[in-house]
Amino acid sequence: MEHDLTEGPRPSESAGAVFAVLAGAGRATRPQLAALAGLSKPTVSSAVAELESAGLAARSGTAHGATGRSAAVYRLGPAAGGVLAVDLGSTHTAVRGCALDGTLLAARTTHGDTPPADTVRAVLDDLTPSSVRAVVVAVPDVVRDPDGFDPYPATPAVAAAVDALALPSGVPVHLENNVNCAALAELHEGAARGRRTFGYLQVGHGIGLGIVVGGQVLRGANGAAGEIARLPYPWTQGQESVHEGLEEYAGAASLVRRATAAWSAGDGAAPRDAAHLFALAAAGHTKARHFVDGHAREVGRLAAAAAAVLDPGLIVLGGGIGANPLLLPGVRAELARLSWPTDVVSGGVGENATVAGASRLAVAHGIRNVTGAATAKH
Repeated sequence: MEHDLTEGPRPSESAGAVFAVLAGAGRATRPQLAALAGLSKPTVSSAVAELESAGLAARSGTAHGATGRSAAVYRLGPAAGGVLAVDLGSTHTAVRGCALDGTLLAARTTHGDTPPADTVRAVLDDLTPSSVRAVVVAVPDVVRDPDGFDPYPATPAVAAAVDALALPSGVPVHLENNVNCAALAELHEGAARGRRTFGYLQVGHGIGLGIVVGGQVLRGANGAAGEIARLPYPWTQGQESVHEGLEEYAGAASLVRRATAAWSAGDGAAPRDAAHLFALAAAGHTKARHFVDGHAREVGRLAAAAAAVLDPGLIVLGGGIGANPLLLPGVRAELARLSWPTDVVSGGVGENATVAGASRLAVAHGIRNVTGAATAKH
C-alpha cells in the first residue's frame, strides 16, 4: 500500500496563512481565524472558501455567542493529511502518526529484535487513507544541515538504519538529533515551558545535551553543539583522553558493569540493568544506593560543565537514567558545589520526549509543505 504525498496546487498566501492558524488552533470560527491571522474578515472568508474547496478545511459545527449569534466552526479537512515521526533509538523504535493539528492518530513502540521498518509500517497502515505530508526521524547521531537539500547523519551505520526504514516514497524526510527533539518537547510541553533558554541533559544508554537559546535549538557549525560525549575524558595527569570516553563512563552499561563488579554474595542478586539498579536503590538496598548516589554526583559534574559554558539558568534531566528522581538531589548538590545558581529539574514529558519532539517538528514541516511557506528554524 502506498502512502505518498498528496500532490496539488498550493493555496494562496492568505489561504496558507489561515490554514497554518487553523492547524495550530485545531478548531476556530472565521472571526477567530481573522484575529489569529491578523487578516480582515472578508479575506478570511475568501481563504476559508478556498480551503474548503480544496478539502483542506471543513465545517465541524456551530458556535453560539453571548448575543445569540452563531458562527460556523472549522477544522482541518480530509485532504490536509498527516505526518510521521520516528524515534530511531539505540534500544527501541517509537513511531507516531499525527494530523497536522497535532492530534495523535496512531502510535507504536517496539524493543529488542523487532525491525524498525515493521514498526513504521504498522503506524503507516493505521494512517490510511490520510496522505503523509512529512516525516521526521530522530537519530542518536549528529545531523548535518537537517533542513538542507540532503540532510544526513554523521555515522554511516545510522544513515544505513534510516535507509532501512522503508519510508514512503515521495514524502520529504527530515532528520534531527534525538536529544534536540527531546529538548523541543520539554520546551513546548514539559519542564521548560516558559523558559526560552535552558539545557536538556540526557543520560541513559549514552549522554547528550540539547541546547535551547532564545527558544531555538543551538546547532553549532557542524550540527554537533551539545555533543558532550566528546568532552575530554579522563583529564588526569598521566592519562590520555579517550575518544568519547566520557560517554562510555557515564552511560548506563558502564554504570551497571561497575556495580556488578563490586557486588558480593551477601548483596543478593546483582542488578540486571540500570532500571533494576535504581529499583534496588529505591527499595533501600545499601550498595545500590551507593552507586546511584555516586552517579548522581557524576551527572552533577556534567551539569556543572554545561553551566560553566552556557549559563542556561535551567537544566532539565532526561533519558533512561537522567529522568529518575533518585538522581535529582545529588545532581543539584554537586552542581551547587561547583557552579553558580542553576535550576535543575526532572523532565516533564517522560520517556516519550524524543518522539514527542519529533512529532512537533513533523507537524511544522507538514504545514509548511501544504502552504509552501519557507522552512522555519526550530
